[in-house]
Amino acid sequence: MVYPIAKRLFDLSVACLASIVFLIPILIIAAAVKITSKGPALYWSDRVGRGNHIFRMPKFRSMRVDTPAVATHLLTNPGAYLTPIGSFLRKSSLDELPQLWCILKGEMSLVGPRPALFNQHDLIALRTERGVEALVPGLTGWAQINGRDELPIPQKVKLDEDYLRRRSFLLDLRILFLTAAQVVRSHGVTH
Repeated sequence: MVYPIAKRLFDLSVACLASIVFLIPILIIAAAVKITSKGPALYWSDRVGRGNHIFRMPKFRSMRVDTPAVATHLLTNPGAYLTPIGSFLRKSSLDELPQLWCILKGEMSLVGPRPALFNQHDLIALRTERGVEALVPGLTGWAQINGRDELPIPQKVKLDEDYLRRRSFLLDLRILFLTAAQVVRSHGVTH
């Protein structure tokens, strides 16, 4: 019982600190998105959270406003939909910064399975079958550092299930450290 409370306090502390540290970059990125493409700076998508409840998750908009609402790997030519700074935002993972808001609200954690899109029925069903829907989704996760966008859904869910069984504060710290290393290398990001 101590782990969930400690995890939430850690999430709140880090999200508060990160919100302060990244305030100026967040404002600069928002302005850059607005200046370089039509539409709002933020893109809000319906995501599946703990217990398969839908919540709204923000990202800096890296795709044009006319992009279909599907997972990027399902687009025929995802690069054609990128905004002028979209590729940079995705490779640097800066498009994820607005999700600090979801962590502060308790809809997300720093570490957990990445929240599925509302229409990723195969991923949602498999996670539910394996009990993974009991976890709070994360900004990063075990599957993220073991393949990210390159993983097929069954393998991703197997890693999510592995995290469910092994989760601990030390594992979360390891995942955060390895995520930071991957972000620096832009490893495993599709467009």
